[in-house]
Amino acid sequence: MPRKIVWSERARAELRGIDRANAIRILHSLARAVFTGEGDIKRLKGIEPPEFRLRVGDYRVRFREFNNAIEIISVKHRRDAYR
Repeated sequence: MPRKIVWSERARAELRGIDRANAIRILHSLARAVFTGEGDIKRLKGIEPPEFRLRVGDYRVRFREFNNAIEIISVKHRRDAYR
């Protein structure tokens, strides 16, 4: 059963601010990660509840996992992702 993707308002706004080609690439990578578990995903240390990041080129997608859903917290360029 596929998991549901829930976007925060902040993440939606950040995705809209990214050029179209990179935004589509991010969405494809996110869908692939959610449905197959493939991708460059790592758990971020020292954050509770646990957060993860998906690396897509120069962009980082931060998210949390719940029972049947994934909440996208932010989508930022790598230079701003961990500040």
